[in-house]
Amino acid sequence: MSSILQQQSINAIRFLSADAVQQANSGHPGLPMGAAAMAYTLWTRHLCHNPSNPNWSNRDRFILSGGHGSALLYSLLHLTGYSISLDEVKRFRQWGSLTPGHPEFGLTPGVETTTGPLGQGFSNGVGMAIAEAHLAAEFNRPDYKIIDHFTYAIVTDGDLMEGVSSEAASLAGHLQLGKLIYLYDDNHISIEGGTQVAFSEDRMARFVAYGWHTQSVEDGNDVDAIDKAITAAKNDPRPSIIAVHTTIGFGMPTRAGTAKAHGEPPGDEELNGAKLALGWPIEPRFFIPEDVLAEFRRALANGEELELAWSNHFDEYRRELPALANEFERRLKGELPPGWDADLPVYPADPKGVQTRAASGKILNHFAARISELMGGSADLAPSNNTFMAGLGDYQKESPVGRNMHYGVREHAMGAIVNGMAYHGGLRPFGATFLVFADYMRPSIRLSALSHLSSVWIFTHDSIGVGEDGPTHQPVEQLASLRSIPNLVTIRPCDGNETIHAWRVALERTHAPTALIFTRQNLPTLDREIYSDAAQLEKGAYVLADMGDEQPDLILMASGSEVSLIVDAGIRLAAEGINVRLVSMPSWELFKMQPAAYRDAVLPRTTKARLAVEAGIGMGWDQFVGDYGSVISLDHYGASAPAGTLFKEFGFTVENVIETARKLMRQ
Repeated sequence: MSSILQQQSINAIRFLSADAVQQANSGHPGLPMGAAAMAYTLWTRHLCHNPSNPNWSNRDRFILSGGHGSALLYSLLHLTGYSISLDEVKRFRQWGSLTPGHPEFGLTPGVETTTGPLGQGFSNGVGMAIAEAHLAAEFNRPDYKIIDHFTYAIVTDGDLMEGVSSEAASLAGHLQLGKLIYLYDDNHISIEGGTQVAFSEDRMARFVAYGWHTQSVEDGNDVDAIDKAITAAKNDPRPSIIAVHTTIGFGMPTRAGTAKAHGEPPGDEELNGAKLALGWPIEPRFFIPEDVLAEFRRALANGEELELAWSNHFDEYRRELPALANEFERRLKGELPPGWDADLPVYPADPKGVQTRAASGKILNHFAARISELMGGSADLAPSNNTFMAGLGDYQKESPVGRNMHYGVREHAMGAIVNGMAYHGGLRPFGATFLVFADYMRPSIRLSALSHLSSVWIFTHDSIGVGEDGPTHQPVEQLASLRSIPNLVTIRPCDGNETIHAWRVALERTHAPTALIFTRQNLPTLDREIYSDAAQLEKGAYVLADMGDEQPDLILMASGSEVSLIVDAGIRLAAEGINVRLVSMPSWELFKMQPAAYRDAVLPRTTKARLAVEAGIGMGWDQFVGDYGSVISLDHYGASAPAGTLFKEFGFTVENVIETARKLMRQ
């Protein structure tokens, strides 16, 4: 390619992006204008992709971790032939467009991750690289490289400042994820000005300490130097980061290299000045020279050729290894294997019962033996969370086929890495920690819900039942916090049998995440010959038992450890002649998905006396207890003492449930 055409191609990226920001009168022009040359180099010289099939399994993954620069990504997608029309670029940040302010997975063809919250994309990439290495170890054979691709990202100063990136980078270095390559847009500018006001360490020295391969490119517009650095990174067995020294808002006459270039439209005068400075026509806006577009659109033919070669290779693989090929395709489709939920274990009635975390560990191992894509681990808490899958090996650099992840004490990164594994496909990933530490993971949990991922979040030690560890480790508000996240289903089972079905429901949900909440303490196993089948957990709430011959005078409802409490109280109230209905409500979200007729049948409107019991804040229970009901809850922090003492002191006793219920009945 001539140097003139190359420069015009880079400027096309710059000004297509800047025109979109200006037309929207909203957005971030600085990153696209500064990073255009490195993006051009990666996308035209290295990225293995097929714009005609954004879901090709062996494509390289590209992440724009600095999602505020989304105009850059949309320009690249349009120019290289993805299903993003020029009209969509012109509708940047507008209602109903495919070009929202920050990239959204599942909305825009070619967008691999939902980014914007800084550090998340950086950490998602680590999960993608783990998935690539694991699937390669599992499915590749000496003559067949079915999975063999890179994960690239453009990361920013802001990404590197975020703690989640530090956690993820540390783990990536430990695991030696050699197919992970990041281009660092090293422009030394953040919103408040120069990064020297808050970010002065030697970034590359930090990554050397993590075990990464590091390089620097002094001129962010030097395509050949960037190309050479990417090639070197591809040939190094370590994860790589390349610091590319760029100028934010490159070309702007007064804003280039300043914070003013970051997050506001350039204005007509500044934009026109940049175009004049770089030899670009002022009009028309959204101008793309024909030869430039033709050069970019070579990606279509190249991509089809790359995928066709892979498909032919896979056909040979299928002829040689049909069972393995079928398994590979099943997993990429997100389909569960036949019989995956057959022969589920059953817990017999037992007043001593079982910890639901222990029941979870048992059913996890049951499913892991049947679902080969189930992979995950804990933030250094596997013995406490009961998440170790026996006989399936540890994922390490020497053993990438292992399915037990060791995330270390890195909850924040664990969440984003689990999401990255889900984004990649071919795996059903999970991550686990104590419920109180869900707060560390909240951004990732929220993004899993926003992106409709299949991530499974396991949280144990779910209440004041933690006991002597005290209020720092006793979750009070976390359950309500999780329930508030749209598209996340939170399930808190009441015994071992509900735990089995909680896992079943979580694994069936292939397009949305699930949070599973388990106890540290034993919970009685209900006698299911007396009480309703635990499989009804899938409805979110169900009638455990009606104690009386008539319509209920009183409804007692609870989730998790408090269900056995309302059962004992209900038995005593029924002995007094009160018609009591017991309702187990493990998942509000699943219950609200049911038809209105079912919801009204479980909680009939005619029954005004309703009492909910939960060892956490009562927020949200009002929607189920109504105007005349009440909630026994814990709207303050716990204390350090044995669990039994805490439940007694805070009113979670049969006596208090009965007394509160009687007061409701008298109203």
